Amino acid sequence: MIPSLGHGLAVLQLYFVAQFSLQRVFYILSVLIATYPLFKLHLNQLREPRQPRETAWLRSIHTMVYRAFGAENEHPDYPPEAESLGPDLARKFCRDLEQLYHLLGINNNSTQLFPEPHTILDPQTIDLLDENFRWTKAILFVAYCARCQAEYYPDRITYRPGSGATHSRLQRLECNAAFLRVSKHGIWMDRRIALAQENMVLHLHSGWSSFAEWLNATIGAEPHVTTRQSQRLYFEHFARRLLIAHGLEHTFTVAAHSDARTLAESVRNAIGRDGGIVAGSMDHGCIRCTHLKRYASDLIAEGIVLDANQAGVIDAPADPVQSENPPTIPSDMPSGLPSLPEQQVRQPGTARGYTRLATMDGKNIPHRKCAVSTCTGPLVNYKNGRFCKDHLGMHNICGIIPCGRPLHSDEAVTCALESHREWHQKYLNRFSRLSFPGVQRVIRRQTQQQDETGTSSGPTLQADLPALDGVAGKDVIHTFRAGSTYCLQTVQWSCGCPIGWGKCYRSESSPQVLGILNRIWENFPESRPSFLAYDDACNLLRHIVTQDPNSPWFNVTKLIVDAWHYIGHQASDILCRIWCNPAPANGSQPDLIIVQVDENGRTHKTRAFNTETAEQLNSWLTSYEAQLRQMSNVNYDFVVHVLMLLYKELVEKRMAKKNEALSDEFWQQVDSTD
Repeated sequence: MIPSLGHGLAVLQLYFVAQFSLQRVFYILSVLIATYPLFKLHLNQLREPRQPRETAWLRSIHTMVYRAFGAENEHPDYPPEAESLGPDLARKFCRDLEQLYHLLGINNNSTQLFPEPHTILDPQTIDLLDENFRWTKAILFVAYCARCQAEYYPDRITYRPGSGATHSRLQRLECNAAFLRVSKHGIWMDRRIALAQENMVLHLHSGWSSFAEWLNATIGAEPHVTTRQSQRLYFEHFARRLLIAHGLEHTFTVAAHSDARTLAESVRNAIGRDGGIVAGSMDHGCIRCTHLKRYASDLIAEGIVLDANQAGVIDAPADPVQSENPPTIPSDMPSGLPSLPEQQVRQPGTARGYTRLATMDGKNIPHRKCAVSTCTGPLVNYKNGRFCKDHLGMHNICGIIPCGRPLHSDEAVTCALESHREWHQKYLNRFSRLSFPGVQRVIRRQTQQQDETGTSSGPTLQADLPALDGVAGKDVIHTFRAGSTYCLQTVQWSCGCPIGWGKCYRSESSPQVLGILNRIWENFPESRPSFLAYDDACNLLRHIVTQDPNSPWFNVTKLIVDAWHYIGHQASDILCRIWCNPAPANGSQPDLIIVQVDENGRTHKTRAFNTETAEQLNSWLTSYEAQLRQMSNVNYDFVVHVLMLLYKELVEKRMAKKNEALSDEFWQQVDSTD
């Protein structure tokens, strides 16, 4: 309902008397407007079980309304004839509060009748950074329930849990809170400040420190926003965004008044540790990643001449090795793998169906971990520590593995053996001299050596360290510095929409990659892609067939090498050429081929899907690499979850703008038996 002048006149006639001055009437109406945030908190509390009808929020509103009707708010020169009418009118006013808010349109966020209400938050004064980037003093109201001992803050509800709980008090987040606390010292910020931070993260790749500096430069007044407060704002805002996206806003709990790290760790544990899925990605579909199912008969009907060569690939230069020597199936092919991919034949009377392609790739964006190479534990101290909690005792023994002798002094990292001390010093000298000109010099030297020897493997930067106890310098195992994870593995649909991610700790090995895929689709077995493009798909396929020939990744999904990396794979690898071909020219995988007609009317075979979207996502993640490398494992996981959510929303906005959603006509064709 849009409020009109008639509604306002009705309120004046029903709840006011002619003896009131205009000043007194306007003051009462301003109090009504200003107390609406408290009324919303009252309604929120009523939605909880076993709550009194008259909450502390409502009692606070009644107190302020009674005071507003008091004679002390009358104009000093106005005759006090209506002094005794105030309490009765206030009682009637308080009885009909909800109807008054509705009648005047105060409960309608879209109305422009009233200005923004004055911020009212508790009985203690706080500093609030409002939506106009101005520091203001506000009053924070905290409601307390004497029966259940719950406390209602603008951004959270704390309560005493039942018996057996590990914490004396827990809290639930108000996920649609208008204000967020960023410091326990009474610093609050409007939620729209967090939205500004979100936009800077997405479009300017801003970190916590740079956003705090930008805020201080923009505001130009004290108190200055610290990096810690900027980080807390980030965690508070995106914790709510992630919980809503994953449908956990009503069940998630954390220790009451927890710090930023505890909040981030609890959210990370709830939605995925060391990886996870992107909320809503399994239901995604668009014309760039989801196509109608195709068969070889469809290609023939479109006038395509199929190549008899099993290893042929469209849109690729002719391979002289294949042309002169047609591939033969080797005898050492994995036993669980048929010799040739079977042609797809559509059964009469069956629905056509649809097909989807996902891509996967690894990106070298690591974070630090325990210095023990076989350990995946997080560091106890991310500032200058080297070990996790389980290996913290190794801090007191020699860093050369497997020496095991005690340190020769408190500040040392090696034992008293002269050879170990000298090797550590050379290690420090070698890496302390590492600079950009030095790297260029090493690359020039290696390039010159390769030109002389005729090799072309490309330059590599390796530590030139002396041998120790008969072990080559590069092979000496030590714990002089913290280790790091190997790579970040991302999976997305061929349109670019991210599906999930994981971390490889020691190498991008097939078992680790398969483990990431299994975790992503563990609860969504029916959403597995028809095709998965991966730069090392042939070795992943060998591993799957060898370990489990009945794996759904072999029986449901076809693994292919993406088009870019397929060019560099060996022509003699028959398994790769036949089973992992990204666009076989013989029509054995017609879903991967579409027919295009050029301006001259000639038909051409081309690839149906973009298999390089993983590379495009990884290129986008490069902008955040410097930040992620310095983070703890908790912050790293939380931020990657955030980035995947933001990138998904970015892709879907682009899809909506181009009208690339799947139409009703598409789904009718999917179900068609014609």
